[in-house]
Amino acid sequence: MGELFREYDMILALMAVGIAVRLVCPLLRDKWTDKPVVSVDASLRTAVPVIGGHHGANDLALYLYKQLGIYPAITTATDSSGRPSLEGIASAFGAGIVNRDASRHINASFLQQDVPIMRLRGPRIVIVDEDVAVLKSGGLIVGLGARRGATADEIMSAIRSAIAEAGRHVSEVRVIATSCIKTGDPEISRAAAELGASVVYLPDDALNAQRPVTPSRASILGLTGVAEPAVMALAQRMILPKRVYGRVTVALGE
Repeated sequence: MGELFREYDMILALMAVGIAVRLVCPLLRDKWTDKPVVSVDASLRTAVPVIGGHHGANDLALYLYKQLGIYPAITTATDSSGRPSLEGIASAFGAGIVNRDASRHINASFLQQDVPIMRLRGPRIVIVDEDVAVLKSGGLIVGLGARRGATADEIMSAIRSAIAEAGRHVSEVRVIATSCIKTGDPEISRAAAELGASVVYLPDDALNAQRPVTPSRASILGLTGVAEPAVMALAQRMILPKRVYGRVTVALGE
């Protein structure tokens, strides 16, 4: 097992959880650097993330479920409750977590409520409490506005057109950001799943705190806009102001 830890990014152990635990325990150092381990029983019925649930083990268990129908016995509190996690948010943004100890507070809060995400622009000095997580991000953020009835295909077509216009690639998309009015919209969720991206639903005050560069019809909803303000709220810079593609509006930032 020690050799496997050195050579591979994650480990799928075809053995009882107890055996995997005994083999792995002497090798554990830090949850941020330990290799994810998933134990699968000999009858291929259950996949149990033993360590590294938020660092790849849960994803591996879900992959085994999708490919082979093996039940994913996920026990991390946020995932088993269908809630986000700090590690998942950081992954979605392609970001590194600067103060990792904040994960305990953030993930505990996610079990009870939505934790707001915001960007601070410098130059400035920021002093944060231990329950505030600091991320350094990368990748593309798609600001999205969609009229009622817009389909996942329309959304995908609009995003692809905007990304092509910016000279970038769809594989760079990390997050789709939109208004909380769209929370739970199945078409946006379908488009995000196709892109392998997460969706962040921003509250009205986060959008209205921004000053978009182009006017928006969202003013009838009491908003300064959706696509551009969503990018401005989360991205370091806008690389493509909003473009309108039929019933879908897209802006891009990073």
